[in-house]
Amino acid sequence: MKHKFYFLLFILLVFSDQLSKWLAYEYLGVASIDINNFLALTFAQNYGAAFSFLADGGGWQRYFLSAISAIASIVLIIWIFKTKRSEKLKLSALTLILSGAIGNMIDRVLNGFVIDFIDVHYGSFYFPIFNFADSFISIGVVLLILSDFKK
Repeated sequence: MKHKFYFLLFILLVFSDQLSKWLAYEYLGVASIDINNFLALTFAQNYGAAFSFLADGGGWQRYFLSAISAIASIVLIIWIFKTKRSEKLKLSALTLILSGAIGNMIDRVLNGFVIDFIDVHYGSFYFPIFNFADSFISIGVVLLILSDFKK
């Protein structure tokens, strides 16, 4: 297999995302655990996309967002296989994005919502609660942009 390392990384990232969401579901419930002054663990069910976009859609968004994730994942897999092994930064970025997309798609398909639990805040400012998959996507997009600047 041409990109065995990235496939293994993908498996590890999706597993860590799903494990963290399961732990949040099992142990947080309605509780919120303050880690420090700017970080807490707070269980949330996100029925929409990023920043709860489309969350009030009435249920149709579950299928729509799952389909978008599936299509994006297929495109990313093709892109990964077409990327040269020497383009390590781009392959890492695409693997992160794919892992996040699949991690959140699993939640949507199985639960009808995405489990979020990382709660970052400062004073009265609260960033929308997110999860590892969201972080993988965000970091992957930044790395993908950097990989293009590197050229």
